[in-house]
This record gives sequence, structure tokens and C-alpha cells, in this order.
Amino acid sequence: NLRDVLSNLVPKEQSRIKNFKTQYGNIGSISVDMIYGGIRGMKGQVYETSVLDADEGICFRGYSIPECQQLLPKAPGLAEPLPDGLFWLLVTGQVPTEEQVNWLSKEWAKRAALPSHVVTMLDNFPTNLHPMSQFSAAITALNSESSFAQAYSEGVNKAKYWWEVNSMDLIAMLPCVAAKIYRNLYREGSSIGAIDSSLDWSHNFTNMLGYRDATFTELMCLYLTIHSDHEGVNVSAHTSHLVGSALSDPYLSFSAAMNGLAGPLHGLANQEVLVWLTALQKEMGGEVSDEAMRDYIWNTLKSGRVVPGYGHAVLRKTDPRYTCQQEFAFKHLPDDPMFKLVHQLYKIVPNVLLEQGKAKNPWPNMDAHSGVLLQYYGMTEMNYYTVLFGVSRALGMLAHLIWSRALGFPLECPKSMSTNGLITLVGANNSS
Repeated sequence: NLRDVLSNLVPKEQSRIKNFKTQYGNIGSISVDMIYGGIRGMKGQVYETSVLDADEGICFRGYSIPECQQLLPKAPGLAEPLPDGLFWLLVTGQVPTEEQVNWLSKEWAKRAALPSHVVTMLDNFPTNLHPMSQFSAAITALNSESSFAQAYSEGVNKAKYWWEVNSMDLIAMLPCVAAKIYRNLYREGSSIGAIDSSLDWSHNFTNMLGYRDATFTELMCLYLTIHSDHEGVNVSAHTSHLVGSALSDPYLSFSAAMNGLAGPLHGLANQEVLVWLTALQKEMGGEVSDEAMRDYIWNTLKSGRVVPGYGHAVLRKTDPRYTCQQEFAFKHLPDDPMFKLVHQLYKIVPNVLLEQGKAKNPWPNMDAHSGVLLQYYGMTEMNYYTVLFGVSRALGMLAHLIWSRALGFPLECPKSMSTNGLITLVGANNSS
């Protein structure tokens, strides 16, 4: 039982952080560039569930993606880790047993039913409303089920905020919301069917979407696991934390996060890669030589455009999330023309970017691959891809929200300044 495990962990972590805060003072410094540059690189938030390492990539509670693939429990007959197990790891810091993952899967299945007013709302949305807009609106409407809001209004003790947070309930319902949107938009409003309490979270999700291929379910296990978390100050994760710091329940804080994820600079990267690959394939025809491909990449760069899916602000090697998707493709779709194109680019683009001399990290990130895999299994509706991304990101954000409540993180309230105020401050500091 996750609640019992956390009941033992929370007091220990509260004590550890209290001692740390009393023993140490300042951390680092803040530059003017940071303030005007989207606060990039500024250390300003505690976020335990994942850390991005320049060499290892994203690590979930200290475990790299290859380690998670090896250690986390898997569904019978499948090779990729269950996202259910990853959530347990993100919340507790402990690799779960199969028994613990089975408990979590069944617990989510019990909580998955959507209230009728949310189903009606989704059915009444026009088909030209973007899937992410529908997703965000439905999550906000689930606020009607908020036991946290009810407990808060009744004066629940602050020490109990962490379990009243509804993270489990929202995660349980998200696949139903996402599948309902998919069926309404792309499958003529057909039924998502019923939750099967004997199946895990990913398997129920793919069934509700209408995909019965076991390999697609295995892909979704991998996809939902590797997209689940990416530190705490990207747009969506920080939005979730910021709104949650006002003691907004997870329905309100996560829906706000999804509005951030819907922005083209955040959640649309794999879609943009796929559009670019499709255009490249159309222009170049069938298989092309490496030399012709190299010329195409150079012409792209010389025209002032970028190669989407390549480069990362932190990583200094190929994104491990790209690598594990590449391994999946080699195993299950080695002769797919689009995958062969992606792999050809992988051999050529980094060297061209290094020759150009502008990219600090010329290697591919996860977005360079994920859309190709979804296309192969028949999910060609690119506008929907960010919804999948959002379902996955719930695991990290809502695990963090549990700990935000448990550790009593306050309302986030940094200081803003005018340019004139900054000039005065910098001048005062320089003269002292």
C-alpha cells in the first residue's frame, strides 16, 4: 500500500530537510543574463523526482533510463517497464516489487471512472477544438471530484495534505479522458469500453484507444515511462508546481500545466520533427545516398533553418530516451522506411552540426524518434501526440505534488524588478 510506505518516509524526509535548512546558507549567484534569459540555469526550486545529468540524461530518483528498463517490473510477455512501477519509484525513491505494482494498477483501475458531466462535456465539444484544449478543459472539470478541496474547506490538518492531494485519482482517470478525446475525434465517437482491473495502466489505455497490438502496448509502456518527468522547471512542470503552491488541487494545477505543454515551444517538438521528416522524404524520394543527405542537411542549415530533434540545452551526448526508442525500432520495425531515414540522419547530422560549429550538443533528443514509432503502429493523428505526452507527464508532476504537500512547500512568490530597479541594484552592488 503506497500510503503506508509514504507514511514511514515522509517524517524522515521532513526531518532531513529541516536539518539541512538550518545548517547551510546561500547557494550560487544570480546574473543579469539569467533574469532576462527565462531564468535559465537559476537554481530556484526543489524537485526530487528527477534530475537531468549532462552525461547520463534524465535520471528518475537516481536511476538512469537503462537501469529503469532493467529493474522496474514488466507486464507478462513484454520487455519494457510498466509506468505504474515508475510512479512508485518517483513517489518513494524505491524500486517496487511486482506485488506493489499490481496493487497500484488495481488501485488506479478502481478510481478510473469519469463523472457523467465530464463525459457529456467531451461529447459536446466541436471537432475543430484542439485535443489539448479538450484535455485541459476536461481535467479542470474533474475538479468536481476533488476530495482535497473538500477536506481543505473542512479544515483538515496541514500534516494530512499530502494524502488528500488526489494525485492517484487524477492519474487513474487521465487515460479515460485521453481515450475519449481520441475516439470522439478520430474514431467516430465509438466507445472506449470498460476498464479491466486485471490489466496495468498502459494496457487499459491502449485498449481504450482501440489498439490491440501487444507490441503497441509495449511501445506505450516505454513511451509513458521515458516521457514521465524532466526536472521541475520546464514550463509544464513549473506551472504545475506554481499553481499547486496556492493549494490548488491537482485538477487545477495539472490542467494549467497542460496549457503550457500545448505551446509550440514546449510540447510540439516531436510533431514538428515528423512534419520535417515527411517533407524531407517527399522531396528526396526513396532511399538516398549519405552524400546526398549530407548536402540536404547543409542546405537546410545555410538557409537559416534548423534540423528539428537535434540539440539539447543540457545533454552532451545522445539522449538516452532517443537510444531506447532506437533499440525498440531495431527490434520491432528495422525495415520501416521512416525509421531507416531517422537512423540515416543519426549517422550524418551530428557530424554536420559539429562542422558548422554552432551546436554545443549536436546529438538527437527523444523528439527525433517518438513520432516515427507512433506512425508505424497506425497512430497518425499528430495533433494528438501532445495529449499522450501530457498523460505521461502526469506521473512526474503529480508525484512531485504529493511531496510538495508533505514537505509543506509555501506559496511560490519570487521578487520581480523593473529594469531601472535592476540597474540601480547592480550599480549599488558594484560600488560597495
